[in-house]
Amino acid sequence: MSIPAFAHVGDFCPNESCADYGKLQSDQAKKNIKKNGKTKKGRQRYLCKTCGQSFTETKGTIFYRRRTPEKEIIETLALLAEGVRVSSLSRVKGHKEDTILEWLRDAAQHAEAVEEVLRAEYQLERGQLDALWSYVGHKGEKKRILRPTSGASSGARP
Repeated sequence: MSIPAFAHVGDFCPNESCADYGKLQSDQAKKNIKKNGKTKKGRQRYLCKTCGQSFTETKGTIFYRRRTPEKEIIETLALLAEGVRVSSLSRVKGHKEDTILEWLRDAAQHAEAVEEVLRAEYQLERGQLDALWSYVGHKGEKKRILRPTSGASSGARP
């Protein structure tokens, strides 16, 4: 089942094992998703009355279960798109390289939404975004340079 493109958090249950998974709740009176308080950080929490599962407003986004503010994550992604190296961002922003790469991989899963924000708030061009996603594609594997070995030891002369 595919989730409608313009659905918002709280419009349907994100639990795949729920009978109401992916079903938009159009009739307000029959709505099975109810607001259920807020988290310690002030995020809206929801509860599905069908399956009893609770979830937050960031469920299914690159910000889900992140401690770093959304603005900082988006700004870091924008700087990557501008061509700033991960190692440089790590030093300046104070985040581990692995953390920044994890944000990048998660952003690739949500490319359309991330692109919309980066283009609107940081005025990035299509080519910069293409470079960013190309960069994401090459960060999955570590490259090793293989050097030719000879049979002789390093101190031996021919």
